[in-house]
Amino acid sequence: MQSKPVFLHFVSSLADVCHGIDALLMPKQCAFCGTRPLPGDTSICGGCYEDLPWAIGQTSIPPLVCAIAKLTYAFPIDAAIKAMKFNRRLDYIPAFADLLLDSMAGLPDDIDALLPVPLHWRRQAARGFNQAEELCKPLMRHTGLAMLSNVKRTRATPYQSALDAGHRHSNLESAFAVRGEVGAQHVLIVDDVITTGETCGHLAQVLLENGAQRVSVLAIARA
Repeated sequence: MQSKPVFLHFVSSLADVCHGIDALLMPKQCAFCGTRPLPGDTSICGGCYEDLPWAIGQTSIPPLVCAIAKLTYAFPIDAAIKAMKFNRRLDYIPAFADLLLDSMAGLPDDIDALLPVPLHWRRQAARGFNQAEELCKPLMRHTGLAMLSNVKRTRATPYQSALDAGHRHSNLESAFAVRGEVGAQHVLIVDDVITTGETCGHLAQVLLENGAQRVSVLAIARA
């Protein structure tokens, strides 16, 4: 049983090494149109940045303090997120990280830990990575915030996107668990897409029941 986390750690470490090699060998280009080279550390050219499907207003998801997803789940963001998750296009991660880092300016300043939405170990093993964890890594490097690792998905639930609104709530009952105490006061959940908010809401409730005082969420887009 101990081989599961060791295997997942190996896959994640290998992905980090590949990202580093790619950054050394290839000039940086825009993730959406391929323009290269780009100035500084940006991964999105100015034209593509302006043309992204920016959302209006904010998302409210009880019991979350704050929920930020500044883009709508529309082209080219929807296609890029699907490519990242299902075709292993991790080259989109730097661009998504840039967008998330820009959005963090709107969050409360007392956040003291990051939490990628956990995948069940079977799904993570099949995919080879957890996209939320990959999004968290550059945020962790830029902010110095710790990433929680003791929150697990205990049930292999069906995809939320495949369910109607009435079944999304029941699908997540008892789906998450905390091993020990959370160890943070204000946790920032990181995910790729917010749809109905059921996943983040359930996860936030579990965190609050296990020591967290406040929970917020940051995502790339909302559907």
